[in-house]
Amino acid sequence: MKRRTFLASGSGLFGATVAPPPVASGERRYPAVDFRHAPQVGQASFCFPDDPHKSLVGEKGDLRYGFDSRRGILHFPCVVEFSLRGGETDRVVAQRLESPGVPIIHTRIDRPQAFLELTAFATNRAGEGRVDNVIFELRPKSKPTLYAGPIVLLKTRRTVLLRNSGGTAAASPEKESEPPVMIADRPLKSTDVGDGYLYEAPEEPAHGDRPLRCFFRFPQQGQSAAQLETGLREPEALLAEARAYWKNWSPFQNGVVWHLPSMYQNFLVACTRNILQARERVDDRLTFQVGPTWYRSLWIVDGNFILEAARYLGYDEEVRQGLDTTWSKQQSDGSVVAAVKTAHWKDTGIAMFTMVRQAELSQDWAYVRQMQSNLLRGAGFLRDIRDKARQEGSANGRYGLLARGFGDGGIGGGVRDEFTNTVWALAGLRATTEAADRLELTGFADAKQFYRELRDSFFDCARRQMRRHSGGFEYLPMLLKEDPGWENADPWKRPRPQTGQWALAHSIFPGLVFEKSDPIVKGYLALMQASTQEDVPSETGWLPHGGLWGYDAAFASHVYLWAGLQERAMSTFTGFLNHATPLYCWREEQPLKGALVGHFHGDMPHNWASAECVLFLRHMLALEDGPALRLLQGITGEELAAGEPYEVRHSPTRFGRISVHLEPIDRLRGWRLKFERGRGPAPTALQIPESLGALPFDGVRGAKFTRTAEKILIEPEGASWEATWRKG
Repeated sequence: MKRRTFLASGSGLFGATVAPPPVASGERRYPAVDFRHAPQVGQASFCFPDDPHKSLVGEKGDLRYGFDSRRGILHFPCVVEFSLRGGETDRVVAQRLESPGVPIIHTRIDRPQAFLELTAFATNRAGEGRVDNVIFELRPKSKPTLYAGPIVLLKTRRTVLLRNSGGTAAASPEKESEPPVMIADRPLKSTDVGDGYLYEAPEEPAHGDRPLRCFFRFPQQGQSAAQLETGLREPEALLAEARAYWKNWSPFQNGVVWHLPSMYQNFLVACTRNILQARERVDDRLTFQVGPTWYRSLWIVDGNFILEAARYLGYDEEVRQGLDTTWSKQQSDGSVVAAVKTAHWKDTGIAMFTMVRQAELSQDWAYVRQMQSNLLRGAGFLRDIRDKARQEGSANGRYGLLARGFGDGGIGGGVRDEFTNTVWALAGLRATTEAADRLELTGFADAKQFYRELRDSFFDCARRQMRRHSGGFEYLPMLLKEDPGWENADPWKRPRPQTGQWALAHSIFPGLVFEKSDPIVKGYLALMQASTQEDVPSETGWLPHGGLWGYDAAFASHVYLWAGLQERAMSTFTGFLNHATPLYCWREEQPLKGALVGHFHGDMPHNWASAECVLFLRHMLALEDGPALRLLQGITGEELAAGEPYEVRHSPTRFGRISVHLEPIDRLRGWRLKFERGRGPAPTALQIPESLGALPFDGVRGAKFTRTAEKILIEPEGASWEATWRKG
């Protein structure tokens, strides 16, 4: 098997190489990470961590302001575009970050005779405040000198007046007392174009060794033009300040260290930055938000995974605050309600799961003890919802499930007979009741009895609800057979088998509601493989035809990894990476290439996707499988081919902090794994692969082990040991 290659740039939009390399007939090969499936409509953040000003750059280098969720995901009341006069069409050929940890965004726009580079960055200079900045540079391609006329298009429905003074310009709302929308380092001519204003700068020469440069500034805190005048003359100094800030920023905290091969490390750093840029204080509470626009709020399920990723990165105190924010949403009836207000019963179970998981990772159970009554109220609410369903006589009620609810993740149409609320509730109840047993907490007898009843009811119902797929396997749909959608006269409008499977994926892993041999698990795995297009499961979310939910691929990758399907896990994860842009962010949902019916849905950057990337990168090295710990489950020959080491130090697990360091030895004729574990309960089993890529197991130093056909079982109590794999 040839190695999976990583390409950072190329000739396509966003700098992505879009043509995959040829593959010989019969050869198995992962696709290159070359962003071949990047969405063509995109945006990225360039603000600071916890910044209330969520500044965005679009795919054309445009700035986007004032997102209005009432008008759809692409509606921004104020958009600023940059271009040139003349008769040719702009062609965006590349967009890049200065580095994954430095969100200074460069967009290259080509014309036949010249090319334009836009550099967007945020500043927060003392005495000046938060400002967005764009440096506009034009260079000739062939001629040593040419003249050009820069233009800025301000798309807005507000009345804006242009004032030129002292060789600069300020575009401000109609009232002179209001702060400017934009200031420029040269005079401009304004034309009202109906849906905004066209601002033209004087024609000036651009030289091969000295570009035509303009500087535009966009105050974010109501500053006056006079307050920004000094900085207007210092674009390079401001740019240097932005670089210095980000180069001094660390993605990891509190002794946590990651070192991965370059492409994985790039994703890791960028995803960390994405998460922190979306975060902010809301009502004086630190809130890990999902995105800067559509999902700029707390979502309980997204938050579970974002908090876990943040913990893996070392943000312990911030996660504690985030957990407080989650539980501040508990209502008087015991339910936990955040962004989704109606019939999202699962959020209560998810919040319970989150609390227990964070206690495992921190090795601090004081919060669980402190919140015991809150957990019991949550379990009581779920029981009441089950009892309500029985009284209503719905299909869910007849089977003993939670009441009809909002399925989410592609299951629209309001409140329906569905499984998603029940399966996530089972995961939350399992985690909570096991924690109560571990801590010997009293008062949980009713919760345990309810968990047993709900579990038995679910499995009895699931056996009756399994369906036959056209691919020849049985699977469990998330809508019950009693839902009228299955009988729609128009087949196009019937539910897709894979729609809404996200919650089932989570109940499999990390929820651990099922055994690996369960027919429901086997059906899920077969269904995801049967629906794979562009290397990821397709049509699983809100786009039922011709679309895909990009980071749903990460859910499937985790289940594949947990189930032991290593090759499928890694190829799907690579497909997930290829649906990001080279700015290392994802749109929630996008059309398949060549689709004529798909569209774009959701936020961008979407930080559930960022979190899933972080989680999988850790789990491919160290996967917690209930009471067992499995190391190097995602390391195939593809991951070894570059000869670069993998290391994660002081990483939290339910078994305490661990360090995993995998390095090449003997000139790539072998690999060595160094493992350390700090204080915490020992796993019941600790396993490593019997072979690593094509290399056979060689031995272990520092611990006893047992060898089987497929895995090596290491003495789990050992705190430090080394294992090697070598060519014979």
